[in-house]
Amino acid sequence: MTPGPVSGPHRPAPPGRGAALALGPFGLGTAPLAGLYTPVGEEEAGRTLAAAWAAGIRYFDTAPHYGAGLAEQRLGRFLRGLPSGGDRPIVSTKVGRVLVPGEGDGEGFATRTGLVRVRDYSRDGVRRSLDDSLARTGLDRFDLVLIHDPDDHWEQAAGEAYPALAELRDQGVIGAIGAGMNQAEMLARFVRETDLDAVLVAGRYTLLDRTAAAELLPECERRGVAVIAGGVLNSGVLAGGTTYDYADAPPEVLARARRLAGACAARGVPLPVAAMRFPLRHPAVTTVLIGARSAEEVAEDLAPADIPDELWEELEHAG
Repeated sequence: MTPGPVSGPHRPAPPGRGAALALGPFGLGTAPLAGLYTPVGEEEAGRTLAAAWAAGIRYFDTAPHYGAGLAEQRLGRFLRGLPSGGDRPIVSTKVGRVLVPGEGDGEGFATRTGLVRVRDYSRDGVRRSLDDSLARTGLDRFDLVLIHDPDDHWEQAAGEAYPALAELRDQGVIGAIGAGMNQAEMLARFVRETDLDAVLVAGRYTLLDRTAAAELLPECERRGVAVIAGGVLNSGVLAGGTTYDYADAPPEVLARARRLAGACAARGVPLPVAAMRFPLRHPAVTTVLIGARSAEEVAEDLAPADIPDELWEELEHAG
């Protein structure tokens, strides 16, 4: 793996199933490359993926939900173009949404593919979703499969999707299993009541929101479950934007973000760079997903930074 910007305060997971997931400190989330909120062209998506690979990123996270299959297709095309004999990419995808023909509103994605999402956490739905994802990516196996956003579907997700994935893991069909959500409470329940390898918690362990620190992260640390932190810019407010949790940021959140930005500026550190590295300070967090939509954003997110302890202390108070 190429040394450089992706090196940093990375801590491997403690002994447990999650310790086998060598994802690296940073991975690339592919939702933006499928046109989340703003269209991204095929060429730009390819440049972004190539920039992440050149920077040393080897872990890529995708899902059928992202652009109704477009993210998986674009990631697959990029991976098939890599030279043989080099580093092996690590790929995660998700289950819980099956794609069927139809026209919908895009659910936040600007690109239409002629497919719509249908929630399905059943055993058959899991297998169909995985088969479709393998076809879209051209891969023969996924390293990690996550149950995606089962907020209102606990019974079926825990009672059908999880056992189906556990069986596939035991058979060696997939590498590892987990759950990915925008909330910490149900993820903690998954960790307590099932045998997950990893969780992907989006937006709940950031400079603005430490919800996951109360229960989820300590539970994962005790059980050796790898924690992947996503949404660390809280939908853009920590990158100079005005959105928080996919909506207009409340005035008090904007004020807190400005205080964080001011503290970083005084030390010569861009706020997004600090926000990307903050989750890795917790011993339970193994990986942070960046959500770049251009090669330039990859370079900005992974820019080398020497962040003094004094700044972290200031950010604790400002956030």
